[in-house]
Amino acid sequence: MLGREVDLILFDLDGTLTDAGPGILNCLEYALQDQGIQYPDREAMRSYLGPPLAVTFANEFNMNSDQVTQAIDKYRERYHDIGLFENSVYPGIPELLTSLQTAGFRLATATSKPEYSATRILQHFELDQYFEFIGAAALDGSRDSKSLVIGHTLESTNTHPTSHNLLMIGDRHHDVHGAKEHGIDTIGVLWGYGDESELREAGAVSIAETPVELAGLLLDPTRG
Repeated sequence: MLGREVDLILFDLDGTLTDAGPGILNCLEYALQDQGIQYPDREAMRSYLGPPLAVTFANEFNMNSDQVTQAIDKYRERYHDIGLFENSVYPGIPELLTSLQTAGFRLATATSKPEYSATRILQHFELDQYFEFIGAAALDGSRDSKSLVIGHTLESTNTHPTSHNLLMIGDRHHDVHGAKEHGIDTIGVLWGYGDESELREAGAVSIAETPVELAGLLLDPTRG
Protein backbone atom coordinates (compact mmCIF):
# COMPACT_ATOMS: atom_id res chain seq x y z
CA MET A 1 0.00 0.00 0.00
CA LEU A 2 2.76 2.46 0.89
CA GLY A 3 4.09 4.04 -2.27
CA ARG A 4 0.58 4.28 -3.80
CA GLU A 5 -1.90 7.09 -3.46
CA VAL A 6 -4.31 6.39 -0.60
CA ASP A 7 -8.00 7.19 -1.09
CA LEU A 8 -9.12 6.78 2.53
CA ILE A 9 -7.26 6.35 5.83
CA LEU A 10 -9.08 4.55 8.66
CA PHE A 11 -8.04 5.39 12.22
CA ASP A 12 -8.56 3.36 15.34
CA LEU A 13 -9.51 5.53 18.35
CA ASP A 14 -8.37 4.12 21.71
CA GLY A 15 -4.59 3.79 21.78
CA THR A 16 -4.21 5.55 18.43
CA LEU A 17 -5.85 8.97 18.66
CA THR A 18 -6.50 9.17 22.40
CA ASP A 19 -5.22 7.47 25.55
CA ALA A 20 -8.48 6.12 26.93
CA GLY A 21 -6.66 3.61 29.15
CA PRO A 22 -7.33 5.21 32.57
CA GLY A 23 -11.08 5.46 31.99
CA ILE A 24 -11.40 1.98 30.50
CA LEU A 25 -9.44 0.31 33.29
CA ASN A 26 -11.31 2.20 36.01
CA CYS A 27 -14.61 1.07 34.51
CA LEU A 28 -13.43 -2.52 34.06
CA GLU A 29 -12.54 -2.62 37.75
CA TYR A 30 -15.94 -1.12 38.61
CA ALA A 31 -17.75 -3.80 36.60
CA LEU A 32 -15.65 -6.66 37.99
CA GLN A 33 -16.10 -5.48 41.58
CA ASP A 34 -19.86 -5.56 41.04
CA GLN A 35 -19.64 -9.28 40.26
CA GLY A 36 -17.16 -10.00 43.03
CA ILE A 37 -14.41 -10.92 40.58
CA GLN A 38 -10.78 -10.32 41.48
CA TYR A 39 -8.81 -8.50 38.83
CA PRO A 40 -5.05 -8.33 38.20
CA ASP A 41 -2.87 -5.27 38.69
CA ARG A 42 -3.02 -2.34 36.30
CA GLU A 43 -0.01 -3.37 34.25
CA ALA A 44 -1.47 -6.82 33.55
CA MET A 45 -4.86 -5.28 32.73
CA ARG A 46 -3.35 -3.17 29.96
CA SER A 47 -3.61 -6.21 27.69
CA TYR A 48 -7.41 -5.81 27.91
CA LEU A 49 -7.21 -2.43 26.18
CA GLY A 50 -8.32 -2.69 22.57
CA PRO A 51 -10.58 -5.75 22.19
CA PRO A 52 -14.38 -5.40 22.42
CA LEU A 53 -15.70 -5.51 26.00
CA ALA A 54 -17.69 -8.69 25.42
CA VAL A 55 -14.55 -10.50 24.26
CA THR A 56 -12.58 -9.35 27.30
CA PHE A 57 -15.24 -10.34 29.84
CA ALA A 58 -15.90 -13.72 28.20
CA ASN A 59 -12.33 -14.76 27.41
CA GLU A 60 -10.38 -13.24 30.28
CA PHE A 61 -12.89 -13.75 33.10
CA ASN A 62 -14.81 -16.82 31.84
CA MET A 63 -18.19 -15.10 32.01
CA ASN A 64 -21.30 -16.61 30.47
CA SER A 65 -23.53 -14.52 28.21
CA ASP A 66 -25.73 -13.26 31.07
CA GLN A 67 -22.71 -12.25 33.13
CA VAL A 68 -21.18 -10.51 30.12
CA THR A 69 -24.35 -8.48 29.59
CA GLN A 70 -24.46 -7.52 33.27
CA ALA A 71 -20.77 -6.57 33.28
CA ILE A 72 -21.13 -4.42 30.15
CA ASP A 73 -24.15 -2.64 31.62
CA LYS A 74 -22.21 -1.94 34.83
CA TYR A 75 -19.16 -0.77 32.86
CA ARG A 76 -21.28 1.67 30.86
CA GLU A 77 -22.98 2.93 34.01
CA ARG A 78 -19.68 4.52 35.05
CA TYR A 79 -18.15 5.05 31.63
CA HIS A 80 -20.81 7.28 30.07
CA ASP A 81 -20.65 9.86 32.88
CA ILE A 82 -17.09 9.58 34.19
CA GLY A 83 -14.79 7.15 32.38
CA LEU A 84 -15.39 8.69 28.97
CA PHE A 85 -13.46 11.77 30.01
CA GLU A 86 -10.65 9.99 31.90
CA ASN A 87 -8.93 10.30 28.56
CA SER A 88 -6.44 12.50 26.70
CA VAL A 89 -5.30 13.15 23.14
CA TYR A 90 -1.83 11.82 22.36
CA PRO A 91 0.71 14.59 21.73
CA GLY A 92 1.11 15.29 18.04
CA ILE A 93 -2.25 13.85 16.95
CA PRO A 94 -3.98 17.17 16.12
CA GLU A 95 -0.93 18.22 14.10
CA LEU A 96 -0.89 14.85 12.29
CA LEU A 97 -4.58 15.07 11.37
CA THR A 98 -4.22 18.69 10.27
CA SER A 99 -1.32 17.83 7.98
CA LEU A 100 -3.20 14.90 6.45
CA GLN A 101 -6.36 16.94 5.94
CA THR A 102 -4.35 19.78 4.38
CA ALA A 103 -2.69 17.26 2.03
CA GLY A 104 -6.14 16.19 0.84
CA PHE A 105 -6.48 12.78 2.50
CA ARG A 106 -9.95 11.47 3.27
CA LEU A 107 -10.11 10.34 6.90
CA ALA A 108 -12.54 8.16 8.84
CA THR A 109 -12.48 6.23 12.11
CA ALA A 110 -12.97 2.50 12.59
CA THR A 111 -13.22 1.85 16.32
CA SER A 112 -14.71 -0.97 18.38
CA LYS A 113 -16.00 1.65 20.80
CA PRO A 114 -19.77 2.27 20.51
CA GLU A 115 -20.69 5.06 18.10
CA TYR A 116 -22.28 7.19 20.84
CA SER A 117 -19.10 7.14 22.95
CA ALA A 118 -16.72 7.56 20.02
CA THR A 119 -18.64 10.60 18.76
CA ARG A 120 -18.70 12.23 22.21
CA ILE A 121 -14.95 11.72 22.67
CA LEU A 122 -14.04 13.09 19.25
CA GLN A 123 -16.33 16.08 19.74
CA HIS A 124 -15.01 16.70 23.26
CA PHE A 125 -11.44 16.89 21.99
CA GLU A 126 -12.48 18.69 18.78
CA LEU A 127 -11.11 15.90 16.61
CA ASP A 128 -14.41 15.19 14.84
CA GLN A 129 -13.69 18.04 12.40
CA TYR A 130 -11.02 15.92 10.69
CA PHE A 131 -13.19 12.91 9.85
CA GLU A 132 -15.79 12.61 7.11
CA PHE A 133 -17.29 9.61 8.92
CA ILE A 134 -17.09 8.23 12.46
CA GLY A 135 -17.10 4.47 12.01
CA ALA A 136 -17.77 2.71 15.29
CA ALA A 137 -19.49 -0.26 16.93
CA ALA A 138 -23.24 -0.53 17.46
CA LEU A 139 -24.38 -0.13 21.06
CA ASP A 140 -26.61 -3.23 20.79
CA GLY A 141 -23.63 -5.46 19.95
CA SER A 142 -24.76 -6.16 16.38
CA ARG A 143 -21.60 -4.51 15.02
CA ASP A 144 -18.84 -5.14 17.54
CA SER A 145 -15.83 -6.68 15.77
CA LYS A 146 -13.21 -4.58 14.02
CA SER A 147 -14.00 -6.29 10.73
CA LEU A 148 -17.71 -5.42 10.96
CA VAL A 149 -16.91 -1.82 11.92
CA ILE A 150 -14.56 -1.48 8.95
CA GLY A 151 -17.17 -2.96 6.63
CA HIS A 152 -19.75 -0.48 7.91
CA THR A 153 -17.30 2.40 7.45
CA LEU A 154 -16.46 1.39 3.89
CA GLU A 155 -20.13 1.09 2.96
CA SER A 156 -20.94 4.45 4.54
CA THR A 157 -18.10 6.22 2.73
CA ASN A 158 -18.76 4.49 -0.61
CA THR A 159 -15.29 2.98 -0.74
CA HIS A 160 -14.18 -0.57 -1.47
CA PRO A 161 -10.76 -2.26 -1.48
CA THR A 162 -11.25 -3.46 -5.07
CA SER A 163 -11.65 0.07 -6.42
CA HIS A 164 -9.96 2.26 -3.79
CA ASN A 165 -6.59 2.28 -2.05
CA LEU A 166 -7.26 2.08 1.68
CA LEU A 167 -5.10 2.06 4.79
CA MET A 168 -5.74 1.28 8.46
CA ILE A 169 -3.88 2.93 11.35
CA GLY A 170 -4.02 1.14 14.71
CA ASP A 171 -2.14 -0.02 17.79
CA ARG A 172 -3.35 -3.62 18.33
CA HIS A 173 -3.44 -6.87 16.38
CA HIS A 174 -7.25 -6.61 16.21
CA ASP A 175 -6.82 -3.58 13.95
CA VAL A 176 -4.46 -5.46 11.64
CA HIS A 177 -6.59 -8.61 11.47
CA GLY A 178 -9.85 -6.71 10.99
CA ALA A 179 -8.39 -4.68 8.14
CA LYS A 180 -6.82 -7.75 6.58
CA GLU A 181 -10.27 -9.36 6.31
CA HIS A 182 -11.12 -6.58 3.86
CA GLY A 183 -7.79 -6.72 2.03
CA ILE A 184 -6.57 -3.51 3.69
CA ASP A 185 -3.00 -2.95 4.89
CA THR A 186 -2.26 -1.54 8.35
CA ILE A 187 0.43 0.73 9.73
CA GLY A 188 0.93 -0.15 13.39
CA VAL A 189 1.64 2.59 15.93
CA LEU A 190 3.70 2.13 19.09
CA TRP A 191 2.38 4.92 21.34
CA GLY A 192 -0.75 2.92 22.22
CA TYR A 193 -1.36 -0.40 23.96
CA GLY A 194 0.32 -2.92 21.66
CA ASP A 195 3.99 -3.53 20.92
CA GLU A 196 6.04 -4.00 17.78
CA SER A 197 6.19 -7.80 17.92
CA GLU A 198 2.39 -8.06 18.26
CA LEU A 199 1.83 -5.76 15.30
CA ARG A 200 4.45 -7.33 13.05
CA GLU A 201 3.25 -10.87 13.83
CA ALA A 202 -0.28 -9.76 12.91
CA GLY A 203 1.00 -8.50 9.56
CA ALA A 204 1.38 -4.72 9.84
CA VAL A 205 3.09 -3.43 6.69
CA SER A 206 4.98 -0.73 8.56
CA ILE A 207 5.49 0.59 12.10
CA ALA A 208 5.49 4.19 13.37
CA GLU A 209 6.91 5.06 16.78
CA THR A 210 5.51 8.60 16.88
CA PRO A 211 2.81 10.67 15.14
CA VAL A 212 5.60 12.61 13.42
CA GLU A 213 7.02 9.38 12.00
CA LEU A 214 3.54 8.33 10.89
CA ALA A 215 3.07 11.65 9.12
CA GLY A 216 6.32 11.05 7.29
CA LEU A 217 5.21 7.60 6.14
CA LEU A 218 1.87 8.91 4.89
CA LEU A 219 3.03 12.15 3.32
CA ASP A 220 6.18 10.60 1.82
CA PRO A 221 5.16 6.98 1.04
CA THR A 222 8.62 6.14 -0.38
CA ARG A 223 9.82 6.06 3.24
CA GLY A 224 7.64 2.99 3.93
